[in-house]
Amino acid sequence: MKGSVIAAHEEAGVMKKKPCTTCMGREHKVEKVMHEYKEGELHSGSKSGPKVTSRKQAVAIALSEAGKSKKK
Repeated sequence: MKGSVIAAHEEAGVMKKKPCTTCMGREHKVEKVMHEYKEGELHSGSKSGPKVTSRKQAVAIALSEAGKSKKK
């Protein structure tokens, strides 16, 4: 019963949400930082700092720069 209600709402377009522009900007920032990490160009701190070698550290930097790591 519950599944049919959800399917009906999806067909009617009730459940479709347009992504907000700030969310898209944050996602783009995370993608950019992770690309820097994959290319070996991501530094911790400033450009003169040591290169990031840990994927976990790269994710933490990406979320921090995108502002997603802040508590609400």
